[in-house]
Amino acid sequence: MRTNPTAPKDIDEYIAGFPNDVQEILDKIRMTIRKAAPDAEETIKYQMPTFTLNGNLVHFGAFKKHIGFYPAPRGIETFKDELSVYEGAKGSVRFPLDKPIPFDLISKIVKFRVKRNLERAEAKARKR
Repeated sequence: MRTNPTAPKDIDEYIAGFPNDVQEILDKIRMTIRKAAPDAEETIKYQMPTFTLNGNLVHFGAFKKHIGFYPAPRGIETFKDELSVYEGAKGSVRFPLDKPIPFDLISKIVKFRVKRNLERAEAKARKR
């Protein structure tokens, strides 16, 4: 689906490699994550857009027929009821491109992941 098969150096380059309609979705997912996790850093990992804050928060990527969203297994498990209408696996979910993307749910999952990562970092700091 990507028009440029080389590894992107940043999220802007990643998004630019897709058709305009997919770019719009990816931009909106990026802004949804940015709003839910304003202190997170953007990077590319596994050749996908990734947000980090005391470790990985979420990855996302566009594919031929879906958007892959990767909030780690705990992010999937916690929201399994809301995610049950989508295909996925232990740490991933697929949002079909021919259906509305659940941006509110993405925001809730990201906020959960931020809270979890901050709690984990705090617990680690207390152990020292």
